[in-house]
Order: sequence, then C-alpha cells, then structure tokens
Amino acid sequence: MRLFNRTTRRLSLTEEGSAFYERASRILADLEDAAEAVSSLKAVPRGRLRVTMPTAYGIIHLLPALPDYTARYPEVTLEIDLNDRIVNMIEEGFDLALRVGDLEDSSLIGRRLAANRRVLAAAPRYLAVRGRPQRPEDLQAHNCLIYTYRAQRHDWHLVDEQGRKNVVTVSGNLETNNPMMMRAAALDGFGIVLLPLWIIGPDIKAGRLEKILPDYHWPDSAIHAVYPPGRHLSARVRSFLDFMVERFAE
Repeated sequence: MRLFNRTTRRLSLTEEGSAFYERASRILADLEDAAEAVSSLKAVPRGRLRVTMPTAYGIIHLLPALPDYTARYPEVTLEIDLNDRIVNMIEEGFDLALRVGDLEDSSLIGRRLAANRRVLAAAPRYLAVRGRPQRPEDLQAHNCLIYTYRAQRHDWHLVDEQGRKNVVTVSGNLETNNPMMMRAAALDGFGIVLLPLWIIGPDIKAGRLEKILPDYHWPDSAIHAVYPPGRHLSARVRSFLDFMVERFAE
C-alpha cells in the first residue's frame, strides 16, 4: 500500500496514508493518555497552561487570585488570554476556558462554577436627572448602554420573579464590546446598563450604582470552566480547574 507521494520537491500523503496517519495518531494519543492517567495521580503540576476567559472576569476576579495559585503551583507557567469573543479552544490550542452564559458548543466538557445574573443599574446622579423607570417599557425613554457582543443587542429580554417575559427595544448613545467600559460609563452617570452582578455587584452594594426595576433581570445562565473532550486532564489543567472551583464556586 502506498502511503506517500514523493517527488524531488514535494512529499505528501496519499488518501490511504492520511487515513493511516489519523488512526495511528489517535492510538498514540490514547497510549499517552493512559500513561498520564496513572502518573498524574502523583504528578506535580508543571509546564505551560493556556487559559482563555472574558476580559472583565480575568481582571476583576482572576487577577487578585493568581498569587495564591502561583504560590501553590510554582512550576506552572500561566498564559492567560483575555478575550470577549468565543474562542475555538481546539484550533487555537487552549487547555481551559471560562465561559459566561449558555454553553453553545456541546462538544466541550463543562464544570459549573456559579450563577450568572444580569441586572439593570444606573448611577444616582443619572436617576436624579432622568428619573427612575417604573416599568420595563419605560426604558425606551432612557439612555441605555449597549453591549455589542450580545445577539440582538438592542432587545433586552427581561423576566420578573414569576418568570413572565418582557422584551424591550432600547437605544442609547454608547455601544461597546467592553463591559468594563460600560461599567465606567454608568458610574459617571452616562446611562443605564444591563450587566452581571459579578461585575457591578460591589458597586450596587457600595451605593455607587442603584438597581433599576429590581423585580426584573435577564434570564439566568451560568459561569462554566470548559475543556476539550477525549483527553485525560493533565495535572496542571486539573490543578487550575480545582482552584477555580475552590475559589469561585457560587
């Protein structure tokens, strides 16, 4: 059976060669997984770990926790990618990702960390000038700050405590793909935001922002740590996953 096509300038696989290579690579990967499954039980986490997550979560929550992780696992080198787009983990070579919202890629294995509730809020000075909305439809008369990475960005889907759904079409004079910019603008009295509590919860608690329509919120989702299927978790991946669960669950 010919596996290669060879000329003086080029070497390529035949169709049979490609099929053989794919199968053989899978067998070798399974052997590597089997060896690692046994050795990682006592292995010390080490090596490079590539993790991707939303920018705001990395800055607000992960960054303050990194000294604890690196002190516990000094032989792990972290490469953190802060990115608000949905990264293709396999194509781009990431070991672990943090996903906020519904998991659309069913091929990934997810571990739930916490709930993700998004609420409406504005600064007291904005409300003093523009008034406080009393009903969801009142938002149409307000300056609402728009997150551009959200599908149907101008349609805010709100549910009340009884689960009744309301869809309000909103507008405003600031649209951005960065939730930290939205938070900063809201703190400056720019307008109303719809953001997760893990971003603006401390601002609401401190009175820098006030909840708007407190009986309404965006339909709840969750925060997950996800990783590609089919491979045994290395000691370094497992160490980071367990640390995230320990530190951030709920």
